[in-house]
Amino acid sequence: MAQLKVTQVKSEIGGKQNHRDTLRTLGLKRIGQSVVREDRPEVLGMLRAVRHLVTVEEVEAR
Repeated sequence: MAQLKVTQVKSEIGGKQNHRDTLRTLGLKRIGQSVVREDRPEVLGMLRAVRHLVTVEEVEAR
């Protein structure tokens, strides 16, 4: 299964509470931090909700 590298590029300050909660659920705490997540429907839904705060890249499966 494909994996996605998610990097936070904008601050959550001043944003909606559910966007802040979504970033935390993804494992992001600060600008510039990256995490790798599976390409699953629930993760894609979270990414869609915070697409203005993150960048997403596809990485090779290990």
